[in-house]
Amino acid sequence: EVQLVESGGGLVQAGGSLRLSCAASGFTFDDYTIGWFRQVPGKEREGVSCISTREGWLYLADSVKGRFTISSDNAKKMVYLQMNGLKPEDTAVYYCAAVYSPLPHLVEDEYEYWGQGTRVTVSS
Repeated sequence: EVQLVESGGGLVQAGGSLRLSCAASGFTFDDYTIGWFRQVPGKEREGVSCISTREGWLYLADSVKGRFTISSDNAKKMVYLQMNGLKPEDTAVYYCAAVYSPLPHLVEDEYEYWGQGTRVTVSS
């Protein structure tokens, strides 16, 4: 069974840091790009970052460049999103997702598998 399980969310003050984790199972991990998306109340889901696990190529949305870093541990089938310099506007439910692709992209509709999300709240 394909599973993506996020963890690491929580409450943090502005300027703080969190590391989100995505644990994958049930598919050939290094054939996929793993992405992070987020959704806030009343807004559509937006792409944050993604990484092609085999090649290590990555992409970060402009809104998080310089603050967030994505990485993978292929042996553990884990992807991490290190979030530094958090801002209140980063508050959202963060979702881990997977797409069968050698190239990183954040085309949401093409992602095949999704986790349940983990909540991140950044207080001012």
